[in-house]
Amino acid sequence: MGELVVAAKITHVPTMIMSEQPGKLFGLRQHAIDGHKEISRIAREKGVDTVVVLDTHWLINAGYHINANTHFEGLFTSNEFPHFIQDLPYEYEGNSKLGDLIADIATEKGVFTLSHQVDSLALEYGTLVPMRFMNEDKKFKVVSVAALCTVHSIESSRRLGEAIREAIEASDSKVMLLASGSLSHRIWPNEEYAANNGTFTISSEFNRQMDLHVLDMWQNGDIETFLKMLPDYAAKCDGEGGMHDTAMLFGALGWDKYQGKGHLVSEYFPSSGTGQVNVLFEV
Repeated sequence: MGELVVAAKITHVPTMIMSEQPGKLFGLRQHAIDGHKEISRIAREKGVDTVVVLDTHWLINAGYHINANTHFEGLFTSNEFPHFIQDLPYEYEGNSKLGDLIADIATEKGVFTLSHQVDSLALEYGTLVPMRFMNEDKKFKVVSVAALCTVHSIESSRRLGEAIREAIEASDSKVMLLASGSLSHRIWPNEEYAANNGTFTISSEFNRQMDLHVLDMWQNGDIETFLKMLPDYAAKCDGEGGMHDTAMLFGALGWDKYQGKGHLVSEYFPSSGTGQVNVLFEV
């Protein structure tokens, strides 16, 4: 019987990649990288064999979609930020059986979901950035779930999260579930970016205060209240991908019946106008 053993909300900012490279950003995202490595360490201690990433950089317009290839390999250049992430090599094993099972259970629950094994269906950087730091030795199998949802409800994403948990428990896998996306996500307007040192600042004080309030709620275990405000928070603070990754994550954790708390693994930080953090949730 499978088990969900690690669950987290994580950052995937491209500047983490740049922080490894010589230049003006060298070392400046080390705290975020260290957070990823700490989550990976915990996952290894708990015997995780598969990572399911809820990727807010995989845009979908109809249904839900899972990249469940048996093997992933390629060079990735971001079409959004080709000057930030360029020719990034990757190679991971997949877990097609789990991806297919998630899709089957979700569809049975009324949430139409397709699992794909298509060699040319590449991974997005919402998956690749955390896997670079958490899965350097390719220990973990990878399943990527699209979470940049354009015509989907928070309720259907919650039910997909439930299906992910059910599929995990019906499998033979020990799983780490990662909601890969920011908190608030209002990127600086292009003409304001340089003047506001955009790489290291947030574009809205309101968004920053809401992010900090949400983190307090998570750390205090006030999840039920957070879930009531999630749709408004996602809309009014420009939550990345509509925060469907977060809805899926809490769906998998039990939604408003969840009794656990969040624990900061990396301190909250602004990046290009957005609010970023690594938070580990009790399972």
